[in-house]
Amino acid sequence: MNAPAIEAVDLVKRFGAADERPAVDGVSFSVPQGTVLGLLGPNGAGKTTTVRMMTTLSEPTSGTARVAGHDVRTEPDMVRRNMGVTGQAATVDELLTGRENIRMIGGLYGLGRRDLKRRSDQLLEQFSIAEAADRPVKTYSGGMRRRIDLAVSLIASPPVLFLDEPTTGLDPRSRADLWDVLRGLVAQGTTLLLTTQYLEEADQLADDIVVVDRGRIIAEGTPLQLKQQAGRASLVVTVSNAADVETARGLLAESGADVHVDAGARQLTASAEGIADLTRVAGWLHRHEIDVDDIGLSRPSLDDVFLSLTGRRAEDDEEGVGP
Repeated sequence: MNAPAIEAVDLVKRFGAADERPAVDGVSFSVPQGTVLGLLGPNGAGKTTTVRMMTTLSEPTSGTARVAGHDVRTEPDMVRRNMGVTGQAATVDELLTGRENIRMIGGLYGLGRRDLKRRSDQLLEQFSIAEAADRPVKTYSGGMRRRIDLAVSLIASPPVLFLDEPTTGLDPRSRADLWDVLRGLVAQGTTLLLTTQYLEEADQLADDIVVVDRGRIIAEGTPLQLKQQAGRASLVVTVSNAADVETARGLLAESGADVHVDAGARQLTASAEGIADLTRVAGWLHRHEIDVDDIGLSRPSLDDVFLSLTGRRAEDDEEGVGP
């Protein structure tokens, strides 16, 4: 069995006295090769500090962490050679062209001239910025800047990539385009650790999610597992005629479900187990000749999970991988 691409074991980070609460308090997780881990938590939860330790930017107070099989404390140079990092803000030189930025970083990694040209051309094409390659980065759109930042972080073909809110500030189209790029990287075998303020992003990209709060892991699992923990699905029915609202409420209540009624919208909401409940209720309504405009299931979202676990919504999270 292959070793994890990323592994943290009882990571602790203290910034103050020994009796103060650690910024990170015994965090452990592992990320299999070629998968995506979403690291979520409210502002001050400890996720940025965790990422800084994993990327050798901050030394752990105690505990261990390995990236691509290398210890972040005893082999920091090897860790850096096997990873890329992309933060919230683009780190490229805006006065240089996209091509010059990529080649500059490749030179720092020691790539030869031939490999540097081949790899930079490949990345410019892969990230759809070949046509703008010889323009200064300051002329790029927000989406293009994020793509060139990612391209730079991949110049040495690292097996592991750390992404801190990579789509912050992007419009929905640019965000979706970047998701496609990230999926392509994972398909090629790259392992990603992703922090994000967009719960939809974690739902779209992450194989597993770790939720941290006050420096500790408070939940972990697949997106589906976490959503199942957040509660049952809800059956939402909108009847066509206001006169049928009470009859429909009675039918739903017969199943033992708590029913919420919005009479003005002619809408009823009740807890449900799944498709079987939807089918059964649709049958009841049909037999009682109650016309409906809409009927469906509303399942808990990752935003519901985040709120139930932390008491805060994801948009309140404003951490970044900064000093």
